[in-house]
Amino acid sequence: MEQSDYIFGLHSVLEAIEAGRTIDRLLLKKDLNGELATRLCHLARAKGIAMQRVPVEKLDRITRKNHQGVIARMAAIDYCSLGSIVPTFFEEGVLPFVLVLDGLTDVRNFGAIARTAECCGVNAIVIPQQGSVSVGADAIKTSAGALLHIPVCREASLPKAVEYLKESGLQIVCATEKASENYTLADYTTPVAIVMGAEDVGISPALLRLADTRAAIPMFGRIGSLNVSVAAGVMMYEVVRQRLEENLEVI
Repeated sequence: MEQSDYIFGLHSVLEAIEAGRTIDRLLLKKDLNGELATRLCHLARAKGIAMQRVPVEKLDRITRKNHQGVIARMAAIDYCSLGSIVPTFFEEGVLPFVLVLDGLTDVRNFGAIARTAECCGVNAIVIPQQGSVSVGADAIKTSAGALLHIPVCREASLPKAVEYLKESGLQIVCATEKASENYTLADYTTPVAIVMGAEDVGISPALLRLADTRAAIPMFGRIGSLNVSVAAGVMMYEVVRQRLEENLEVI
């Protein structure tokens, strides 16, 4: 990211948060303490801003300015609240199609998935607040700008977010190679949320337990899994295929 994408210093970061600027992540020096630092942490938690304690050397690599142990990385977009956008789907007569990404860390995969999601008419992408890629300049570039057009919800608790989707009437389909059911046998003509797992460990057990359907993409080669962006594309276009066959609105 460019230097302009960061804010440095305790007072500057506090003022930015209080002014409503969208902060992607706070980087705090490991041993930072004091009244202002405590106030900053409380405010960041209240606003749902992700925080990370890092060695001072990491902060020094970002800037040579007097950062006072605090650097805020600005978000490239304004994240949406899942609770505020899901009701609008039903109010506007949209057949919800949501994509949940459980802990993806590769920005290129994230961008590629978002690009396909935009082409498939996905209504929202949900990511966790911690342990995940976020929407930065690199992700937007990789997505060919798609992330500027799809609502992205960054939730503090992904299991609670998926529970909310389920309670709102969306079918939860987890794409996992551990499933026995072929992904084409699931019914995607209803409101649906497709859950894709992290590149290395897949979908977390907490989310798998919430699944209405566990779906697998058949494998015939020697490699046991697809790249997550490819697998996500396969899943999303199955939703499109089924909905087109039923003459349902894709978008």
